[in-house]
Amino acid sequence: MKKAFVFPGQGSQFSGMGKDLYENSELAKTLFEKANTILGFRITDTMFTGTDEALKQTRITQPAIFLHSIVLAATLGDAFSPDMVAGHSLGEFSALVANKTLSFDDALALVYQRAMAMQKACELNPSTMAAILNLEDTIVENICREISESGEIVVAANYNCPGQLVISGSINGINSACEKLKAAGAKRALVLPVGGAFHSPLMQPAKLELEAAINATSFQAPICPIYQNVTASAVSDPTVIKQNLIAQLTAPVKWTQTVQQMTADGATHFTEVGPGKVLQGLVKKISPSVETQSA
Repeated sequence: MKKAFVFPGQGSQFSGMGKDLYENSELAKTLFEKANTILGFRITDTMFTGTDEALKQTRITQPAIFLHSIVLAATLGDAFSPDMVAGHSLGEFSALVANKTLSFDDALALVYQRAMAMQKACELNPSTMAAILNLEDTIVENICREISESGEIVVAANYNCPGQLVISGSINGINSACEKLKAAGAKRALVLPVGGAFHSPLMQPAKLELEAAINATSFQAPICPIYQNVTASAVSDPTVIKQNLIAQLTAPVKWTQTVQQMTADGATHFTEVGPGKVLQGLVKKISPSVETQSA
């Protein structure tokens, strides 16, 4: 029996997130206040009492979800005993703190830089994403390729679970892809309320900015392997972890393949650490035999 701990990404935020931890744990309170100091503003105010709209801003969302996940993991004490970890997109930074590759301070600084760089990239190139339901991955990939060859950018971005693939690209490219994918038999092709084309070539400006910050940050040998989005395989070498983390911004999140590999490597229990239960639902669809729970 191996225990996997997994960390959610953008989209799991909600107003009031982390407030119970802050009020009931001195350790949590200390970490939250430390984060306010590092960021230079009171992110806890927005997390605990802010509107859903305020929480949707990338510069708030990403550090807020990271914080909720890491503070929750810290309060688990001995119950936090992973044999392996993984994180969905942004969640990979949480996973890297949890397995001791990154320090809390360094990871929070990187997450905030990532959020700001992605925000800038979104403003440079208006773009979006869409969820494609109940269609073979290969059909989605082929249609994306066809549209990209015609001059627009559209790529497969998030392999969330069988029958749920999120695509990312230019607004015209996504609209065109949605029409073609519906015609090809997709149950739904739903444009998502996001500010940009995450995990696509349109994030290249953000990748360059983040690359410099990641290369300047110290990465340690982890206490257990991380299964990274880019490779969907176990990684323990800090140099390789760093390279994969840089590549992640413009590469697809291979979540389906990641969970399949973790299960193949012996994971029987998956614990989601952070806001929401999105990953538990995806894990169950990918590997129905495993046990899932919230931290």
